[in-house]
Amino acid sequence: MQKIIFFLLFSSFAYAQYLPKGFAPNEREKGFLKSLGITENPYQKQTSSATIYTTPPSEQVRTMAEWEEIQALTITWSTGYNIQEETILSQIVANAVQECQVIIICEEESEVESYLLNQGISTENVNFIKTDFNNIWIRDYGQNTVYKNDVGEAILVDWIYNRNRPYDDLVPEKVAEYFNMNMHNTTQAPWDLMATGGNFMSDGMGTAFSSELIVDENSGGYAWEGFDGNVYYPDHTIEEINNTLEEFMGIDNYIIMDNLPYDGIHHIDMHMKLLNEETLLIAEYPEGVADGPQIEANIQYVLDNYNSAFGTPYEVIRIPSPPSSSGNYPDNNGYYRTYTNSVFVNNTVLVPFYRTEYDTIAQRIYEQALPGYNIVGIDVDNQGENLISYSGAIHCITHSVGVNEPLLIQHQQLEDSYPIEQYNVSASIQHQSGIASATLFWTTNLEEGYQSLSMTNTDGNNWSAFIEENLSAPNSVYYYIEATANSGKTLSRPLPAPEAYFKFNILEQNNASLSQNNITNIEMSVYPNPASAITCIPVNCVESFEGQISLTDVLGKEVTTIYEGNFLSGLNQFFIHANDYAKGMYFIVLDSEQSQIRKRLIIQ
Repeated sequence: MQKIIFFLLFSSFAYAQYLPKGFAPNEREKGFLKSLGITENPYQKQTSSATIYTTPPSEQVRTMAEWEEIQALTITWSTGYNIQEETILSQIVANAVQECQVIIICEEESEVESYLLNQGISTENVNFIKTDFNNIWIRDYGQNTVYKNDVGEAILVDWIYNRNRPYDDLVPEKVAEYFNMNMHNTTQAPWDLMATGGNFMSDGMGTAFSSELIVDENSGGYAWEGFDGNVYYPDHTIEEINNTLEEFMGIDNYIIMDNLPYDGIHHIDMHMKLLNEETLLIAEYPEGVADGPQIEANIQYVLDNYNSAFGTPYEVIRIPSPPSSSGNYPDNNGYYRTYTNSVFVNNTVLVPFYRTEYDTIAQRIYEQALPGYNIVGIDVDNQGENLISYSGAIHCITHSVGVNEPLLIQHQQLEDSYPIEQYNVSASIQHQSGIASATLFWTTNLEEGYQSLSMTNTDGNNWSAFIEENLSAPNSVYYYIEATANSGKTLSRPLPAPEAYFKFNILEQNNASLSQNNITNIEMSVYPNPASAITCIPVNCVESFEGQISLTDVLGKEVTTIYEGNFLSGLNQFFIHANDYAKGMYFIVLDSEQSQIRKRLIIQ
């Protein structure tokens, strides 16, 4: 089944390369097609042999997170912006080929290859797809990698592109053909959905973020003049949008934030980025400047209403957005400069750079947030190479293709704590061939190297190991997880380990910096543990408070609410019947306005 027509058509490929990220002048205007002498429909000239469906996959699906392992980075090679963007593109290629295959969408393969070779860049890991396209913004019209049943068959999902650029919207089909992957397109009712990759970010666990643009462009109404007359946006309720994303991409928690007043394209990758399942990197402006107030309001809305897929509050890391050389920000004719518009390429992160005095700060923030990753800056604001003036940067001109057999490790990082008898490190680990083994590597001194602990398969996909050393405070624990599939494939989380690692701190009892997750005026325990019958959960508190006790799985998903309401001062006791639940590892979680306390529970 083929795509239906939603876009203006262009007869001039050379002209099309000049298209900005936003709408070009006259793109919406009546008669624009005739002024270009357009006489044919690109959709009727499709030559892709990829298998394309316009209905949802029959299996449950999971959208890949950007930090997962990829087999290829895709870019379009365009030279029509009156800037030397070949320099920017070649830097992307030079760094990406060290991590994965690079697929270049282009008109003339020989010209691009010659250019790269002249720059001293090896093309051994570069491949080309020769096809028509309209512009370089492949993130917005490119393919999305989705896995059936979490780690099964890799497929590609493509939405209706929100620009009247039909050659662009056919590029994902060429990528699917190249990789021999099946594709599902949201192009036919009731599944017709218009969206862009720059306005979509997934955690790989069913949560995704977008701006309100996704609602605006699926609310019906005039969009532009098409090949056979006026074209209208798809007309869907928010519930229908949510349903389409759940059916095609496995998104069951869709977080939509208000549009920003000074970001004309309303793509969230210009001001935020997911670094992992629990961490948001957020663009920061001086107080009261540009989109700073609305960004802060949006993030507060997220923090007040949503938790991560693990049930924990999101950690927010702020990264200052640089002004123009004159000091102007977007509210005063400055370009929308951003450090969040970066891309993961396995062990490397490519970050847009601007000026040294700001870039060094951004580099340090990335290195602290993602220790062990290779953070590479690429100047997108240099004279003659001013890509950012077109409202886009590195994330906007790249897209990824996930590996065919992902080894998926999903892990909730350990929080800072007081010294305890044992530190439980758990993860959900999956591969379509099954998991042969998993190992926890940990140390308190990176220079001395790591110790290893075999992880135990506690239940289903869940694996666990316990650090039971008597660790003194203050101290820091560095660790990573490595798993081997039955097929022999081995992978670590974080991906660049052992150079990369997770970290938590062991704090002294009088340390005032301890988070609210560990307070001394509320105590909770669980016994017997392990449990197989009636289990007691005593809660002792100095003052009464309102709260909730829940039973969650190891990924933080709530299994049941044990109690919700007022906790009286003194001893409160609650009970569960452990034999009502499947065997395995759980957590008893006490949530209150002041704190969150978690206790491990083994049901046997």
